[in-house]
Amino acid sequence: MKKTSYLAALLAASACGGGSPKPATPPGDVATASETPAPAGGPVAADPHLAARQAYQDPGGMWMPRQILDHADTLKQLGLEIDPAQLADPLSPVLGAIVSLGGCSASFVSPDGLIVTNHHCVQGALQYNSTPEQNLVENGFLARTRAEEKWAGPGSRVYVAQAIKDITKDIRDGIADIADPKKRHDEIEKREKALIAGCEKDRPSVRCKTGQFFRGAEWQLVEYLEIKDLRLVYVPHRGIGNYGGEIDNWAWPRHTGDFSFYRAYVGKDGQPADFAADNVPFKPKHVLKLQPQGVAPHDLVFVAGYPGKTSRLETAAETRRAMEWTLPRFLQRSNEKMAILAELVKGTGETAIKAGVAKQGVQNYLEKNQGILDGLTKGGVAAKKDALEAKFQEWAKADPSRAKYTDALAAINAKLTEAWVTDEEDKELSDLIESSKLFAGSMAIVRWAEERPKADADRKLGFQDRDWALAEAGIKAFGKRYDRTIDRAYFRLALKHAAELPEAKRPWLRDVVGVKHGKIDDKAIDAALDRLYGGTKLEDLAVRLDLFKNATLKSLKANKDPFLKLAMAVTPHARKLEARDDARAGELALIWPVYIEGLLASNGGKVAPDANSTLRLSYGTVRGYRPRPDAEVYEPFTMVSQIPAKNTGKPPFDAPKALLDAIKGGKWGPYALPNGEVPVDLLSDLDITNGNSGSAVLNGKGELIGLAFDGNSEGLASDVVFNPENTRTIVADVRYMLWVMDAVDQADHLLTEMGIKPVL
Repeated sequence: MKKTSYLAALLAASACGGGSPKPATPPGDVATASETPAPAGGPVAADPHLAARQAYQDPGGMWMPRQILDHADTLKQLGLEIDPAQLADPLSPVLGAIVSLGGCSASFVSPDGLIVTNHHCVQGALQYNSTPEQNLVENGFLARTRAEEKWAGPGSRVYVAQAIKDITKDIRDGIADIADPKKRHDEIEKREKALIAGCEKDRPSVRCKTGQFFRGAEWQLVEYLEIKDLRLVYVPHRGIGNYGGEIDNWAWPRHTGDFSFYRAYVGKDGQPADFAADNVPFKPKHVLKLQPQGVAPHDLVFVAGYPGKTSRLETAAETRRAMEWTLPRFLQRSNEKMAILAELVKGTGETAIKAGVAKQGVQNYLEKNQGILDGLTKGGVAAKKDALEAKFQEWAKADPSRAKYTDALAAINAKLTEAWVTDEEDKELSDLIESSKLFAGSMAIVRWAEERPKADADRKLGFQDRDWALAEAGIKAFGKRYDRTIDRAYFRLALKHAAELPEAKRPWLRDVVGVKHGKIDDKAIDAALDRLYGGTKLEDLAVRLDLFKNATLKSLKANKDPFLKLAMAVTPHARKLEARDDARAGELALIWPVYIEGLLASNGGKVAPDANSTLRLSYGTVRGYRPRPDAEVYEPFTMVSQIPAKNTGKPPFDAPKALLDAIKGGKWGPYALPNGEVPVDLLSDLDITNGNSGSAVLNGKGELIGLAFDGNSEGLASDVVFNPENTRTIVADVRYMLWVMDAVDQADHLLTEMGIKPVL
């Protein structure tokens, strides 16, 4: 059976009347087999904006809030019911409720600091609180009282934006007068540190961050309230929150309840404080209102969150490099890690739990990057990128005054080509350091020892006094996240790949393995691993914390710990690469803004900067799509009644008994459509990427109607060139979230807290 046959039949049976006739399918759209019924309460008046939304095709764009005013007319035509200025102001009642978890997005949904995000965004906190006897990763968690809410761990954070300032002039004025590229880079970093220090001065609760946009042509300083006490409140069973698992990942249709809840806590004075039993719930300035009636096909929707990284402004040469080298290499290494984790997850105890969490993360990025590569090659995205750049060059050559733009593009490509010459050996070294938590930690100990004697303003970003609290939290959380078996297997994999390089390209490897002469084979690598893991004391928290706090270069030279000796030997090689990369960045700091100026001019200014983990907004509509020209249309909703048909009783299609019983009971309450169906997930043409996980999806009134949690494989290459025809964002429908809380897990107190009356 094709993926859509039962969906089409089900939705066609629920088609509603009472509205205006459905217009013919506009160009660039796909016809949906039906419209979701109107919410309970009687016929809905004809929507004067429906035709505009049906004809609309999202061109893509993760917009900075200030850019939204340029879209005000379009938004009004699509039926926006609030002032566009609310979407242009990052501190407005709508956007002010959106927060960052430092890797995922989330939003406040109650005056008592209740936060909603994705199920997959709380896996670290679940792992932190899990034991073999109480596996929260598998079984989920519900605190019936505030006292039962569990601390998410030392490194958990909530970042609440409080102010945003343009600092472009502060960063860029006069840097062209600095002839030496390395000194130019250092001056930019010096200015960043000074601006951050000024922002945070005498305000210990504030965390300020600089962000560069348009490849450094624009800079902003964002001030956040940094909340350090984050607690688990409610996480549904894995068979709900990750139903379909890696099989359904990046796919449609989906039946995944990818939602969970945290709560933010602060000290009794209302200010952020370290975790303490007597802390109190944070009182946010703004809270999103949930809309339990959800949305229908072609409704206007927004997504607001903190997307991590896209590469739409990269040159065509960069895209080709990713297609031919970077992505294939990443996929190979990820598949090798998956094979390791697939074996370890079959075991028991904490290694199996940690391997399961790690496997979910590796799988996610593996499939995403495979989708990007497929789009670049089979989907023709690389060719589209070439065509877009050719069009830009044609525009630039049409006017002699624009020659500086093509000159800048040529200079950028020359610098990139120069960097790619040493890509292979550079990446092997960075991979080796990152592969092992013990090795990476050892390198960090050495770096802190290097930086600590310097004046705070002269230290490298990330190693100043302001960074210590977060570093210490990571050190304390290390034991809950680290597993020797996994760490050793990853490190062994990296060593084997490094050994495959010609010896001249890996001068550091003999120091790592401890073999002065002869071949570095599996036997030598295993012997080195036995020595490293058998002789280290860094797995002990007290030892590790003391070294991070107090080690000096002199004391490290005398230290006999094999991982520290290794870090001391490898550090000079790492610093050499860092200095070279800093110099190259200093050169590009003058060139990229020129090219970007031309890119903006050639597109009338309506270009969104690449994602960089700052607040962004995307708007679009609820709609299905046709995955291939010869395929059936994918409907934009899935339904609860379809879950049992997919259920096999084995992961990842192993819905918990409570869910299956509730479906069999057929009590839908106010969360159902008039035909008695509760929507599970929905499709939209919103523009998202990694980091948007947990982002609030809003209707035209700014009300929460779901959470973004995934994309579709056909649209993954939109991180490079956005394709509106087949790029879709998959959203956990608020109606399913509320129904599960009410009918399955009886989280009545949380529903009441969010203004929803429990009835089941």
